[in-house]
Amino acid sequence: MPHQPIPSLIVRHLGCLKYADTFEHMKLFTSKRQKITSDEIWFLEHFPVFTQGQAGDKSYIIQPGEIPVLQSDRGGHVTYHGPGQITGYVLVDIERLGIGVKELISVIEKSIVATLAHWGIIGQTSVKSPGVFIGDVKKNFVGAKKISSLGLRIRRGCSYHGFNLNVNMDLEPWSRINPCGLNIEMTQIVDISKRNVSLVETSNYLADILAKNLGYNDYRIETNLD
Repeated sequence: MPHQPIPSLIVRHLGCLKYADTFEHMKLFTSKRQKITSDEIWFLEHFPVFTQGQAGDKSYIIQPGEIPVLQSDRGGHVTYHGPGQITGYVLVDIERLGIGVKELISVIEKSIVATLAHWGIIGQTSVKSPGVFIGDVKKNFVGAKKISSLGLRIRRGCSYHGFNLNVNMDLEPWSRINPCGLNIEMTQIVDISKRNVSLVETSNYLADILAKNLGYNDYRIETNLD
């Protein structure tokens, strides 16, 4: 059979949304998509929420207080979402792209590392745990901090869920959990760069890098989920 052209990529910038609503949209999109469906990446913020992954250990939720805890079907342990943090949902057909789960994780991590470099920050990755870290990750993360978490789900050869990247947020809620089960301190771009970093500029830069690393030369921008 002749090679089928890959449909164009859609990047959605969605503002601040409730996690539960977005979760349902992701599942619906993934269950209904076909081989001709365009891949999509959603960039947004969430109202404060803790989400528990499928591997989640309840002991890692220390003192959530008034912030709700919602169960998710992504991989990984508990994480936090809140305003000032970029959440990226990567809804791609990995079979059509010709990549595996590990390669997709690597693509996302490398894109985040490149985005951090744009702000003069050196990000590190580790084979021991997905995500992006600041500092030495070779000694069981002693002295390292985490700036980006990652968790995916694959259904029918297609990914959903994705990553978060701390830009300019209130980090206090992270102290109420054991992030990803690593007993690690979280950090963010503004605290390292000492600059007034724009969430919009960072999202746009990351969108360009991630699209390119997924093999797309361009993409269409949307601002809603219709």
